[in-house]
Amino acid sequence: MTAPALPPRTQDRMTHDLWLPDEIVELRTEARAAVEKAVLPHARDIGHRRESVDSFPWTAFRGLADQGMFAVPFGADYGRGLQHPMLGTCTVAEEIAYHSSSLAGVYDGQCILVPQTLQFATEELRARLIPELVSGRVAFSFATTEPETSSDLTAQRLQTVAEETADGFVVNGRKRWITNSVVAGWVSVLVRAGADSDRATMLLVDLSSPGVRIGTPDIKMGHRGQITADIIFSDVHVPRANLLGSVGGGMSVALSALVRGRIGIGAAGVGVAQAALDLAVHRLRTRQVFGGPLGAMQHWQFVMAQRATEIECARTLYQKAATLIDRGDRSAEPEAAMAKAYGTKLANDLVREAIQIHGALGFAQQVGETGESVRLEEMYRDAKILEIFEGANELQQWIIARQLIGRDVTG
Repeated sequence: MTAPALPPRTQDRMTHDLWLPDEIVELRTEARAAVEKAVLPHARDIGHRRESVDSFPWTAFRGLADQGMFAVPFGADYGRGLQHPMLGTCTVAEEIAYHSSSLAGVYDGQCILVPQTLQFATEELRARLIPELVSGRVAFSFATTEPETSSDLTAQRLQTVAEETADGFVVNGRKRWITNSVVAGWVSVLVRAGADSDRATMLLVDLSSPGVRIGTPDIKMGHRGQITADIIFSDVHVPRANLLGSVGGGMSVALSALVRGRIGIGAAGVGVAQAALDLAVHRLRTRQVFGGPLGAMQHWQFVMAQRATEIECARTLYQKAATLIDRGDRSAEPEAAMAKAYGTKLANDLVREAIQIHGALGFAQQVGETGESVRLEEMYRDAKILEIFEGANELQQWIIARQLIGRDVTG
């Protein structure tokens, strides 16, 4: 499917990066060009494919790596050596999501979730695997979710178990909805530290190991470029050297990754919202109704003014949360939860309103006679998952409430 013409970016005249570091302002310009080269030519096709092993978006994935975007999270020893790597990575995620929310989900796994778990790996493993990740030669996965646990993640709920042996661990269990799993070489997996344990361990598992099976790709409403599937472990041996952190310390490793992932998904929500706003504004300026432009209707003027304000708020929230991480704050709360919940809800609200502004054209994948398309139906299908993964938005609201009211009251 051919990509529709791009509307003017309202961000370029409405956003003033007064306080952002120069390296981040420069990175946004670089990332925008990289995404337009690596992702934009393939984005519409990716958004309408049926998920399969063969439909993984390798061309866009490796194109982003070739443009240096997978190096952004890492220090100078393996990557870009930015002073603000989390802020930089989230900026890239926003730019990717502007054209493809599902590719932003893939980027979140490869460049936010997994890199954080690799902070806990041995230097030997890091030296071996990070260059593979940065180059895009190997896709990586992050696995905490199971059929019976997701947002309610606790060690006691985990059914995937690692029993210690003399030289490592033997893993049995099943993980679900695992991004990149159908093509990944490695997975950072959260397991229960023994069948009778109330603690969790994080392990790095080679997915070519005997006993690993990857399930059939899930068929989803949207995010079709973010291909997910079960990973099934049957007596899989994992060397002790592949332990991430300590035995029983896996929950802190997982949560440190997830809080970063939430900020990244908040940034992706901003990218989707910005794209929807730009499409809506262009339509308001060019669509003629009742003898004048649709944008002359004061209702839509007020709605879009409010949404533009909310985008600025959402962008500032994720930037603030990412900056807290870069300054060494382990939780970045409540900003991380606020950024995720607010940015992703805004994406859904704005896409819905952009469809309304476009009328039937917004509802269509493509106009049969003219081939015209504005990609809003794809964006609508994609936006919903942003409110669900990396911790459902209801969980984020609870995190905020605990900070606001106090855990002694909220639990």
